[in-house]
Amino acid sequence: MLNYEKINDEVLYTKDVITRIDASDIEILKSMAATNPRKRVRLCAHSGPDDLVHEMLIVLGAASYIPPHKESAKSESFHMIEGSINVLVYNDDGTLRDVIPLAAPGSDRPFYYRLPEGLFHTVLPESDVVVFHETTNGPFQAGVAQFADWAPGNEDDAQEKENYLEAMRRMVRSTGA
Repeated sequence: MLNYEKINDEVLYTKDVITRIDASDIEILKSMAATNPRKRVRLCAHSGPDDLVHEMLIVLGAASYIPPHKESAKSESFHMIEGSINVLVYNDDGTLRDVIPLAAPGSDRPFYYRLPEGLFHTVLPESDVVVFHETTNGPFQAGVAQFADWAPGNEDDAQEKENYLEAMRRMVRSTGA
């Protein structure tokens, strides 16, 4: 059973020295994400924001919106556990550079990806729920990520974000991914 400290409705930190996650824990996290306004939750397996390696189990609902962003000194990787997602990678001007379709093992899609630092990117869930393990380098520094000025931010109007999500879905369909 999960033993965690709740930082807010979307961020949890494990309190165990050795983190173990099973299917029932994932169900708990999925329930938590479903009740959050932004339909997402992350369980941090690292001990705190200052750690040099950050490992997180992330759950996103289909309606989750993560604004396109980049970080000049961080890479990230995803290892899919459940569901399917598209990672959209952009040029600095907002044109689509690449679509990386990912899904849990057992599908015909890749289940792992790694993105180097310095590229705008976001995720677009395809299934009702997506669960993945993300690894990135720390420490976490609020305000360091550069959010794209050509896309809505987290605090923008819900309709504006939904319109952008639909535009992203059209971009993905146009690539045949």
